[in-house]
Amino acid sequence: MDKTQSNLWTKNFIILSVINFLQILVYFLLNSTIASYTIEKFSASTGQAGLAAGIFIIGSLVGRVLIGRIGYSRKIMVSGLILFILSSLLYFLNFGLDFLIISRFFNGITLGIVTTIVSTIVAVILPLDRRGEGISYFAVSTALATGVGPFIGLYLTQNSNFSTVFKFTLVLGIVSLIIGLFVTFSSSGQKKVKNSSSKITDFIEPKALPISIITLTMTFCFSGVISYINLYSKQISLLATASYFFAIYTIFVLISRPFAGRMLDKKGPDFIMYPSFILYACGLIFLSITTNGFTLLLSAALIALGFGNISSTAQALAIKGAESERLGVATATYLIFYDMGSGVGPSILGLIIPSIGYKNMYLLLAAIVLIITLVYYLLISRKKKLRQYIKFAD
Repeated sequence: MDKTQSNLWTKNFIILSVINFLQILVYFLLNSTIASYTIEKFSASTGQAGLAAGIFIIGSLVGRVLIGRIGYSRKIMVSGLILFILSSLLYFLNFGLDFLIISRFFNGITLGIVTTIVSTIVAVILPLDRRGEGISYFAVSTALATGVGPFIGLYLTQNSNFSTVFKFTLVLGIVSLIIGLFVTFSSSGQKKVKNSSSKITDFIEPKALPISIITLTMTFCFSGVISYINLYSKQISLLATASYFFAIYTIFVLISRPFAGRMLDKKGPDFIMYPSFILYACGLIFLSITTNGFTLLLSAALIALGFGNISSTAQALAIKGAESERLGVATATYLIFYDMGSGVGPSILGLIIPSIGYKNMYLLLAAIVLIITLVYYLLISRKKKLRQYIKFAD
């Protein structure tokens, strides 16, 4: 593994950030379009469409658990990228809805393996005194992909067809593999895992659990935006404007991340998290009541300022208290819970949408975000303040 360097923007850091961007872009590109694809191609119900969207993330979760046992190395990362390309080819085979769901599951496994390895290597090679800053910058690649992926997906489906989406996915996988070959790190720092061990701590870092649970809920709520904004915008006759929803999301993530990253180091996580919760909830409320393009895009901006900063700050918090040899497990824990929320979200929400409708679903998600604000206080803020008080008293 590369030795700790004072320079943050090393070749490895840049390449790994680009790979992460491309892989997460695929994740959101497909998840923003697959529900519409299954309904249009296979006349699926919203529940089946949600399963097709969510099973990819469930597969990704499985991949993260597997890689937690295997460890990380350049060889495994490259192998994962090759398998990702092969599994992406399955989208071009038309053997029905069940085959598509199985293909999505295996494609998700490969993406989970790759992104976990990439995130772990980044956490290890970052300078210790700049790790928080580095993770914040690295998280920009995820935040950008969160916005760019759905934007490209909606653009391609509106101006081309779903086959183009799958071709684009394949190209991104090939590009990821090519640039991944230029990553240079030895396997000497590879995590050693005893095959005989089966403890839960081999897979989960307890110190990362509180913030990971909060992340799960936040991604659950965001999955309702990713998976159903296309169908919702059709219902309210704002499909043309919706194609710019994630472009606005991306712009506001870019505007806010440099500020949020610096404030995280200077002021602490609470300074970022509490306003982000409120902005996130407001964005969902505006989304639920929108009747025009301006309100729809305003909701995109607010959700970006909310969820975009919650997710990156949470990732930094997840590894903050972990020992150096546990960084991989802490990273995997955060990503596993991230995937759990994204994975079960489309399926559960797809089942309740026929009963309550899209507008009420977004109002419900806003209420959940506000409730989680209190949970964050109880699990994170209050405990941190108690530790500071005890330390001061001693």
